[in-house]
Amino acid sequence: MSEPISPSEMTLDELRAALATLVPAHAVFDGWSETALGMAAAELGVPAERARLCFPDGPVQMVDAWFDAVDIAMARAFPLERIQKLRIRERIRDLVLFRIELFNPRKEALRRALAILALPQNAMAGAKLAWRSADRMWRIAGDRATDFNHYTKRGILSALYTSTMLVFLDDETEGLVTTRGFLDRRIDDVMRIEKLKASWRGSRERLPSLSRFLGRLRYSAV
Repeated sequence: MSEPISPSEMTLDELRAALATLVPAHAVFDGWSETALGMAAAELGVPAERARLCFPDGPVQMVDAWFDAVDIAMARAFPLERIQKLRIRERIRDLVLFRIELFNPRKEALRRALAILALPQNAMAGAKLAWRSADRMWRIAGDRATDFNHYTKRGILSALYTSTMLVFLDDETEGLVTTRGFLDRRIDDVMRIEKLKASWRGSRERLPSLSRFLGRLRYSAV
């Protein structure tokens, strides 16, 4: 087993990943600022100047790193042997709930992060981060679609995930009952849509082919 790397010996990428899990605790009080980053750097034992080199693009990059750390933790928590035991509906529900449980102690940091991503100049970055999380959830859930379904699934889950996060931010109920209920209803809606799509595809395949029909008419006339 290799020895843990000292913060002073970390590359910038390694240091960014280490700071990503520490900054949110300080962002709760100081926002996604250099102050919060400096406090996280002190906690890790590295100079604030070096920590700033990890996030040259500022707050959005800090938020990006935090969300990436959550994605990594989610992937580790759901190995193949665990995810295979669940139905697809349960996979998506458990993956979203896992993320919510990670965010819950840092709810105010999440609120401030989403406020930053909601700014007009950051809207594209926010959409990309939501899409990335949705993509990683689907991949962990076992989705291997490469056709148009690849994009529709991620678009739907991105919207579901974002709306659930907004409900979560205002949820003060014991055990996050309101958030869990909202998530269950939205997943039910998605599953109904998927069933309708499957039914429509099946019906379409059973429809008579116009080209074959015209072909028969042509050759029977000859």
